Amino acid sequence: MVTRAASRDFDHRRPASARRPAPGAVCPVTRYKRGVGSLHFVRAEVENELRRLAPQVLGVLIRRYGQFDACEDAVQEALLAAAVQWPAEGVPDNPRGWLITVAARRLMDQFRSDDARRRREIAVHVSHETSDIVDIPDKDDTLLLLFLCCHPSLSSASQLALTLRAVGGLTTAQIAHAFLVPESTLAQRVSRAKQKIKSAGASFSLPPPAERAGRLQVVLQVLYLIFNEGYTASSGEELHRPELTVEATRLAREVHRLVDDGEVAGLLALMLLTDARRPARTRPDGTLVPLADQDRTLWNPSMIAEGVDLITRTLPTGPPGSYQLQAAIAAIHCEAASAEDTDWPQILALYQLLERVAPNPMVTLNQAVAVAMVQGPAAGLRVLEALDADERLARHHRLAAVRAHLLEMSGDVAAARAAYELAARRTTSIPEQRYLLSKAALLHR
Repeated sequence: MVTRAASRDFDHRRPASARRPAPGAVCPVTRYKRGVGSLHFVRAEVENELRRLAPQVLGVLIRRYGQFDACEDAVQEALLAAAVQWPAEGVPDNPRGWLITVAARRLMDQFRSDDARRRREIAVHVSHETSDIVDIPDKDDTLLLLFLCCHPSLSSASQLALTLRAVGGLTTAQIAHAFLVPESTLAQRVSRAKQKIKSAGASFSLPPPAERAGRLQVVLQVLYLIFNEGYTASSGEELHRPELTVEATRLAREVHRLVDDGEVAGLLALMLLTDARRPARTRPDGTLVPLADQDRTLWNPSMIAEGVDLITRTLPTGPPGSYQLQAAIAAIHCEAASAEDTDWPQILALYQLLERVAPNPMVTLNQAVAVAMVQGPAAGLRVLEALDADERLARHHRLAAVRAHLLEMSGDVAAARAAYELAARRTTSIPEQRYLLSKAALLHR
């Protein structure tokens, strides 16, 4: 639905044909492709910019008006209006200000309709409320929003779901996929979380240091999930959503500056070491390249150096947490000159420790690969048997994909082919699906 406020605001927009970036400037929203006789904005770039701006706009509204639930609804309407109109009619000179104005007007409309008392109160203030809100300094409140969504009145599951929606820009379906829960369950969780934030009267500010530490684990888990969705998108044509990995890494840096904690450093190191490999993960045609086949000269050496330095300095400071252990595993992969040089016994030892520190089926799945590389595929397949009864993973495409890989290693071609085909049917990622089907096709030869 396009609001009246949205259409009014287009009076302040220059036509797309009149807008050009300054020499040397790069504006992702205004990047375009030339069509026959017209300029066509790249819709994906607009969507990426909206996702980047969404938490900033939500932060401004919450700071000014409170009422998390109402503010998020207003921001969603503004984002919808922009997604429909910007690609066709041009991007405003101040995209953030446009979104804030449209969302604020939508919020005022909602407040007016609440009751007569509210209408009388707002009538005095609305003229300046929606005009001066755009003049708020260009301050990024994303970190404050991150901690607000991790309010202690919420369960950890609700904290995660709400933050991934409000800060990460993930859809309900994407979050449900990450949690391995039905989409309807996740939607109810988000709705209840917003109501609890409202009832708790939470302030929009950084919590005091003592309370900050209590929210930290959820903050890190949220950033981890946002990063993972960016590194391997759960659905769609593209393997990566780099805007998510970049934003998650940026926020991890902010938290690292704020909190002296080994797990924060470990998560930042993990992100750097993982994303360093991204340039080698796909071929020019977009097809997926597995780790063992990647051209390691394409890996980002500065990100690897920073990540290795972080984890090397962090590990000796105390008992390692899950992010530190995962970063240590990533560092071993990054420091190997070739796939054959990988120190698999050390990786297996780290996975065994990780399973004791933070047991979950994905850790067991990865450990099965390490077991196969050290003890042989039959041993790895035995590890997978325990996961067949785990409801969280039993129908996940990654379980079928790992089983296919280990069956192929063992020489069971027919079973491997069937497992690759099963994994391809279960994934919603087009690049992963194509890769898995290509593996199955090779085994037909």
